Amino acid sequence: MRLQPEHLATLLAIVDTGTFDAAARRLHVTASAVSQRVKALEAEVGQVVVARASPCRPTAAGEALVRLARQQGLLEAEALAGLSSGAEGRVDLPVAVNADSMSTWFGAVFGDVAGWPDVVIRVHVEDQDHSARLLRSGEVLAAVTSDPSPVQGCSTEPLVTMRYLPVARPELVERHRAGSGIDWGAMPLVKFNGKDDIQQRILERHRASSAPPTHEVPDGTGFATAVRAGLGWGALLTSQLDSALDSGELVRLGTRDHVDVQLYWQRWRLPSEHLDRLSASVRAAAATVTSPRTARPATPARRHTRR
Repeated sequence: MRLQPEHLATLLAIVDTGTFDAAARRLHVTASAVSQRVKALEAEVGQVVVARASPCRPTAAGEALVRLARQQGLLEAEALAGLSSGAEGRVDLPVAVNADSMSTWFGAVFGDVAGWPDVVIRVHVEDQDHSARLLRSGEVLAAVTSDPSPVQGCSTEPLVTMRYLPVARPELVERHRAGSGIDWGAMPLVKFNGKDDIQQRILERHRASSAPPTHEVPDGTGFATAVRAGLGWGALLTSQLDSALDSGELVRLGTRDHVDVQLYWQRWRLPSEHLDRLSASVRAAAATVTSPRTARPATPARRHTRR
C-alpha cells in the first residue's frame, strides 16, 4: 500500500483548520474534493481517520497519518526553503506552549523568530499536562510540557522550574482570620478554570473544613489582576509578583507554601535545521528564568491551562 501525498496533505489541512470547508479553501479545491480524498484515504487504510466533529479531529488511526504528513511537510518545506527566497519558502513550525510560559519567558522566542524570514510559527496555547496529546496527534512539532517521558518519536530535555506562591490582598486575609491562622474554608479563591488544581492542593494541605467561594478567571493577565484586586487568593508565579510582596500590596499565605512545576521541551526527532534553531531559542529563553531555591522538597503539583 502506498499512501497518496495529496490525501495526507488533505488530512493535515483538515486537522489544522478544523473543518472540511476551511481545508478546501487552504488547498484551493472544492469541499467535495476534500471529502472524496478523505474517503479514498480511509479506503486505503481501512479505518476512519478523522472524526467529523466541530472542530474535526484525527482518530487514533488518523493521528499516525497526521504525524507522517507533518514530518513529510516539514522536510519538504525545508528543501523548498533552500531553493527559494520568497514567502512561499517559509517553513511552518506549530508548537504547543502553556499559557504561564507564554505570559513570561517565552516572549523572548518571538523576538528571535521575528528575525527569521524563512519561518512562520503557530502557537497552540495548551496546558503543559496535556500538550503531549498534540505531539502524539501530530498537530505540533514541539511542546513545552510538564511530562518528562518523551512521546514516541520525540526527545525531551528539562527547561525551567516554575514556582507558584499563594498570595492575597492583606485586607482579604484579615477578614478571614481564624485565631492565629486563616479560615481556608471561607476565604474566597481564584482559579483559572475547572482544571486548575494548584489552589485545591494548598487547601488540602491546610485541611480546609469546607469548599470556599471560588471565582474562575480563565485569562492569564486577568487572573493576576483578579488576585491583586482582592477578588480572592490565588497562586501566582514569582515572576508575576514584581514588588507586590515588598510593597505590601499582596501578602504571602504561609512562609513556606509554594508549588514547583518542572517544565520540559519535547520535540520530534527529525533532521530539521529550523526545528533545531527553534529549540536553541527556547533553551536560551528558558535559561533566563531564575530557578527557585527550594528550602524543602516542593509539593508535586500539576498546573492546568493557567495563563
